[in-house]
Amino acid sequence: MTILGAIEAGGTKFVCGIGTENGEVLERVSFPTTTPEETMAQVISFFEGKGIEALGVGSFGPIDPIEGSPTYGYITTTPKPHWGQYNVIGKLKEHFDVPMTFDTDVNGAALGEATWGAAQGLESCLYITVGTGIGAGAVVGGKMVHGLSHPEMGHIIVRRHPEDTYEGFCPYHGDCLEGLAAGPAINKRWEQPAYELPADHKAWEIEAHYLAHALMNYVLILSPQKIVMGGGVMKQEHLFPMVRSKLQELLAGYVQHPALQSDIDQYVVSPGLGDNAGLCGSLALAKLALNSRSLRD
Repeated sequence: MTILGAIEAGGTKFVCGIGTENGEVLERVSFPTTTPEETMAQVISFFEGKGIEALGVGSFGPIDPIEGSPTYGYITTTPKPHWGQYNVIGKLKEHFDVPMTFDTDVNGAALGEATWGAAQGLESCLYITVGTGIGAGAVVGGKMVHGLSHPEMGHIIVRRHPEDTYEGFCPYHGDCLEGLAAGPAINKRWEQPAYELPADHKAWEIEAHYLAHALMNYVLILSPQKIVMGGGVMKQEHLFPMVRSKLQELLAGYVQHPALQSDIDQYVVSPGLGDNAGLCGSLALAKLALNSRSLRD
């Protein structure tokens, strides 16, 4: 059995795991994201002696996922204290001589969902996480989307809800999607966390408004075959039908496809991999690294 290592490097916590090429998680551990020195020491300690044959890292960002770049493997312009311009892959390579793949946590989760989850068997999908921040990754033609760097779909500009006066909290863009709809925005706008708000609270109409505007943009630009929505905010399951309904309203029948009309309940869905979406995504990245080495050999 091939043993793979997986790291879901989040801004709040790191999740490390051991798994197989079939996406089975055999062991997992999590710990708070503190300083790079403390956090990476725990990561390295977890994997030592485990006999991993490849390692996948899905990280909070922005990052540099472009192989051959001088800063490949770095977390770059993050506002997370101490982590700016930190060489994650470089640190791991000091301890583990195995193939590695480094990408965003959401690109990894998209690949995981396409490999073993809700988008299994499809050529394209989009994964969006709505939690402490908002990020989205895409698989198109069976491959994760890259360009100059990686997509930053959590920072698009969306049309404001007419009753929303909250200025937004994003330190770079103020009222971008993340600034208006991530967990901290809900908390600051209503002075209580999302999980404490009742299902009939005005907050959810506003949240669905912003998320549906974002999904409309993604549908029109990428035309994914499936949209998977995860993260802490999306654990409020009453939000899903509100987002689907608003998305249909915004599209106004312009894109004629059953997935967006009669079958939308199966089009905008929660992760098929559940709470393991991110970790399994990193296993999928590890599998990619292993396969890439095999092709080179």
